[in-house]
Amino acid sequence: MAVQLVNPDGLPKPEVYRQLSIATGSRLVFLAGQVARDADGNPVGDGDLAAQVEQAYLNIGTALAEIGGSFDDVAKLTIYIVDWSPDKMPLLGEGVTRAAAKLGIDPVKPITLLGVSALGEPDLLVEVEATAVID
Repeated sequence: MAVQLVNPDGLPKPEVYRQLSIATGSRLVFLAGQVARDADGNPVGDGDLAAQVEQAYLNIGTALAEIGGSFDDVAKLTIYIVDWSPDKMPLLGEGVTRAAAKLGIDPVKPITLLGVSALGEPDLLVEVEATAVID
């Protein structure tokens, strides 16, 4: 695997993400922010943060599979959530857990979580961008 995930000594050791990743692969992949749209561009999970998170993660898996990779190759995620507040954490976790079960992966990665006032389209609640490293 091209990405090793680490929680180094001297930093907090969160359960839901890792502090850093060490990449040794030969191809660096920057994936555009993925949103709650199916393959035909139809909206998924209207008003449902967990469903939208799930779809965004599944879209990342689909994109990486197309180029010979998988979600396991993700080195870092940035997650943008509209009107973020800590009470939304269970919904974020639910969506990630459902996507991980469907993808058969451990979703724990280095993550930056950002609250934003809006995304590119009014029905979107979340956008997830990924950086991956593939051998």
